[in-house]
Amino acid sequence: MAIGTGIFLMVVGAILTFALNTTVEVVNLDAVGWICMIAGAAAIVISLIVSAQSTRTTHTEIRDTTPGPRDGL
Repeated sequence: MAIGTGIFLMVVGAILTFALNTTVEVVNLDAVGWICMIAGAAAIVISLIVSAQSTRTTHTEIRDTTPGPRDGL
């Protein structure tokens, strides 16, 4: 899900930076666009790192095979 959010932020940032030719007195849309693109790239990288770490984990199951009172001994 974070990869999709990162892609969305990058697309919105690219639209704000490169596609809009309007000016707003209160906000610099180019700066907001660059911030969105950087945040999107960071979200994608962090998501890939977390995903790679979770695939390298191993799970070990330990079974006790010693005979107990219910085994008839």
